[in-house]
Amino acid sequence: MTGGHRRRPHAIMIPYPYQGHINPFVNLAVKLASQGFTITFVNTQSVHHRISRAQTWPNGADIFAGARDSGLDIRYATVSDGFPVGFDRSVNHDQFVEGLIHVFSAHVDELVAGLVECDTPATCLIADTFYVWTSAIARKYGLVSVSFWTEPVNRTDLIDYIPGVGSIKPTDLTSYLQSDDIQTVLHRVIYKAFEDVKKVDIIICNTVQELELDTLSALHTKQPTYSIGPIVSGFINQKVATSLWSESDCTEWLNSKPNGSVLYVSFGSHAHTTSKEDIWEIAHGLLMKIAFKACSVK
Repeated sequence: MTGGHRRRPHAIMIPYPYQGHINPFVNLAVKLASQGFTITFVNTQSVHHRISRAQTWPNGADIFAGARDSGLDIRYATVSDGFPVGFDRSVNHDQFVEGLIHVFSAHVDELVAGLVECDTPATCLIADTFYVWTSAIARKYGLVSVSFWTEPVNRTDLIDYIPGVGSIKPTDLTSYLQSDDIQTVLHRVIYKAFEDVKKVDIIICNTVQELELDTLSALHTKQPTYSIGPIVSGFINQKVATSLWSESDCTEWLNSKPNGSVLYVSFGSHAHTTSKEDIWEIAHGLLMKIAFKACSVK
């Protein structure tokens, strides 16, 4: 409270710099702003450069300009992740992730320091769960710390001794949890992130309460955990650019195909590191699966 008036909530939002994390963060930013929040949305300079290039915009363009024209108080900031814009973050993945841990956090700290002193002082920090420094920065500046898990809560990397989660065979675990080498940068990020998330004030998940009630209830007994999904907004398509790649309209091509005949497969932000041979193997596997199901139906 300031001068007898309620302080307007101002959330700093920082997505992990991959496409599947940016999209739900942008949608959540719009939803919060529509409820009266001031938002400062933070992208890395590299992500902003890629979005601008995909849209053929000048690199200094503000992706939330259209949202503000619609009356939403969404401010936009970009911060260096510690590497030049031209640095290949996919080829040098491990080095890049090390930078997100040790260098990017210092730049975020500097930005937050300024935002707690601005005209509408920041009141909370909403950061991706995969950042390992969220709670420390929030605590330093007296902000409510919110960890945003951008995926469903009941993933296939869970096994039978976790409360609220059904039994999962070890063979169903994701590949990095089956790896013998647990000293990789990926493992260190996961371990550090899951330790840091225990220190935040609130966890929010991009899921539906009714679909994952047991898991959410089990998590909530340990720490305030809330489902806020599905995080989607029709507003985004018209007003805020989020794609890291140039987009093309495939509606005409889709309309030329029979109903139910097209299968869409997403490989995530780093698909370009997958070899052509791997893509063909996946395609053949999908064709075999589809053929097998078709035979079963007959």
